[in-house]
Amino acid sequence: MTTVAQTRTKGHRTLRLPLAQEEYEHFVRNNEFARQQLSELHRCYPELFPLGFAQGYAFYGFTDRSRKQQLCCRRFRLRTSGTVFTVAPAFVLPYMTARVAEVEKPLCLMRFHVPSWAVAEVFGRDAMYWYRLQQGLGRFSLVGTTVKAPQRLPADLVADEKHSWLVGERLYIATTAAKGCILGAAVATCASQAELTQAYGVFAEEAKALDSAYRPETVNTDGWQPTQQAWQGLFPGIAVILCFLHAFLKVRERATQALAESFAVVREKIWQAYHAKNKRAFAQRLRRLREWATAQLPESAMKTHTLALCDKRAQLIKSYEHPGAHRTSNLVDRLMKFLDRAFFTAQYFHGTVASAERRVRALALLWNFCPSSPQTVRKYQGQRCPSERLNAQRYADSWLENLLISASMNGLQPHQQNPL
Repeated sequence: MTTVAQTRTKGHRTLRLPLAQEEYEHFVRNNEFARQQLSELHRCYPELFPLGFAQGYAFYGFTDRSRKQQLCCRRFRLRTSGTVFTVAPAFVLPYMTARVAEVEKPLCLMRFHVPSWAVAEVFGRDAMYWYRLQQGLGRFSLVGTTVKAPQRLPADLVADEKHSWLVGERLYIATTAAKGCILGAAVATCASQAELTQAYGVFAEEAKALDSAYRPETVNTDGWQPTQQAWQGLFPGIAVILCFLHAFLKVRERATQALAESFAVVREKIWQAYHAKNKRAFAQRLRRLREWATAQLPESAMKTHTLALCDKRAQLIKSYEHPGAHRTSNLVDRLMKFLDRAFFTAQYFHGTVASAERRVRALALLWNFCPSSPQTVRKYQGQRCPSERLNAQRYADSWLENLLISASMNGLQPHQQNPL
C-alpha cells in the first residue's frame, strides 16, 4: 500500500510553479527578478509554497543542468527550518523527462484509454516511454494535488470497490469520490475489513496531511459490512449511508418475466418512497410498501428482497439527517466505470501490486485534470475539469501544467519538512 510517507519521498521538496518559458533563463540568472517572481507567486498562490516561506529564505545555488532539456533549477533554503527546496518550472515534467507542450496531447488521449503503443505510433518514441510518463503521475498525492485548500475538503463522500485482476488474481480498487473527483484509489488484494481499512486509509492519510482535523460527516457505501466497518474505523463517528440504488437493484435483478407486472408496481412504490420529502413520509411509505408486498406479492426472491429493502429503513433514513449526503452511489459508480474501461482496454494488470496502484492513481489524476467535453465545459460556465470545478480556480491554461502546478511538493504543502 502507498502511504503519504512513501508518496513524499521523492519530489516533496520540489516546487512546480507557473514560470513563463520565455523568461525562465532570466529567472535563473537574475536574483532580483527571481525574488520578484517568487514574491508575486507566493502572494497569489501561497498553497504552492512551503510553510515558513513568508518568514524569509536565501537562494541556495542550482541543480545540475539537465542533459535532456538543458535546464537547471534554482534552490532556496528557508530561514525558519533550514530546509532546502528546488523551484522547477511547470512547463517541464518531473525529472526533466519532457516538455509539457510535447506530451500534453498524447497524455490527454491516454485519459481516454488510447493504448501506449497507439500513442507511440502517432507521436513517436516507444510504448514504454508513454507508459512511464503516465505512471509517473501516480507519485503525487491524490487529495493534496486535487484539493488545494483545506476548507474545500468534502464533508460528504461516496466509496466503493472496483473488482479487477492482476495476472489472473482478483484484486479490489478501493475508490473514494466527491464533487466529481476521484480522491482515493488504492489496491486491496482481498475484500476483508483489514485490507479495506488499509486501502481506504490512503485517502484518510492524504486528507489529514492537508488538514489534520479533517472529519467527513457522511460516506455512502453499498451493504458490504467490511467497507462500512473500515470507514467507521478510519473516521469514528462518521455516518455511513446505505446506498438506496443498490437496495433497489437487488429487487430488480430478481424480477423475472413472470413477475413483470408486479415489478412495475414495486418499482413505482420504491421510488415514491425514495422521493419522500422528510423522514416521517419516507418511513410511512416503506411501511405501506411492506404491508402491500406481504399481502400482494407472490412468494419469490423479488418479494424477499423487497421486504429486505423495507427492513433497512433505519440505515436508509439516516440520509435525512444530513442534507448534503449522497443517497446513492451513482457518483462513484460512474467514476469506477471510467477506471474499468481503462483496465479492460489494457487487459487488466500484468505487473506488481505497486505498479497497479501507481497506474490507478495516475488514471485518477488524469480524470481530475484532463478537460471535459465541450458540452460539460459550457454547462459549468467554462470550468474545464473536475479539479477546477472543485477549487474554482486554475493555475494555467494547459491542463497538464495545471496538474503539475497543483502537484507542487507532491501536493503536501502543509506537511512539515525536515531540513537536509
